[in-house]
Amino acid sequence: MFDFSGTLLRIESTTEWLGAVLTAAGIRPVGTDFTDWVQRLTEYGALPGGPAPLHVPTHLETLWRERDLSADQHRAAYTALAQEAGLPVPELAQALYDRHMTPAAWQPYPDAEPTLRELRRRGLPVAVVSNIGWDLRPVFRAHGLDELIDTYLLSFELGAQKPDPVIFRAACDRLGLSPADVLMVGDDRIADGGAQVLGCPVYFVDHLPVDRRPGGLAPVLGLLGSS
Repeated sequence: MFDFSGTLLRIESTTEWLGAVLTAAGIRPVGTDFTDWVQRLTEYGALPGGPAPLHVPTHLETLWRERDLSADQHRAAYTALAQEAGLPVPELAQALYDRHMTPAAWQPYPDAEPTLRELRRRGLPVAVVSNIGWDLRPVFRAHGLDELIDTYLLSFELGAQKPDPVIFRAACDRLGLSPADVLMVGDDRIADGGAQVLGCPVYFVDHLPVDRRPGGLAPVLGLLGSS
């Protein structure tokens, strides 16, 4: 089992994210506006897959906590955080959310494809288990990774989110394996660590920019033995 964001692929930076949306909208910030907007969006954690909010406004706490349980909640949570950041054009919140779902906003880690391809060569089934509010399959297809994934367990489709063992149990069942025989690979010690409740071994990677983590997945093949 692999997590998605920060494990197999990484979202673009807040600077790239905002820049792409402003360019598409024909908006040219003046002076230090762009830098200020990037800082505020980062502070409010408005980029899905990016840095977590430094502080979630009280009226958004429940929505934030349950954001990955449905597509509507996920969009509502992140667009609300973008609006809280005080962008001058309210419509940008929706455009920013839409941008993060595009394949262009995501980049695979250098060893993601080689690792998945080697697992396929060995005949080992692979599941992607993600807390998310949208269908990430098109991102995998666009980057040539979908053919290497056997099944996807997405929280918004199941109505259960990590670390709830329900989502990990569903993944093991789809793979046709007992939890003790399924390795969970992720970057979140709490969310992905929930697989340990079922008896799954867990391996953690660091959620770093793509160019700073060229070989974080390499040990996975060793943990699964040679074939």
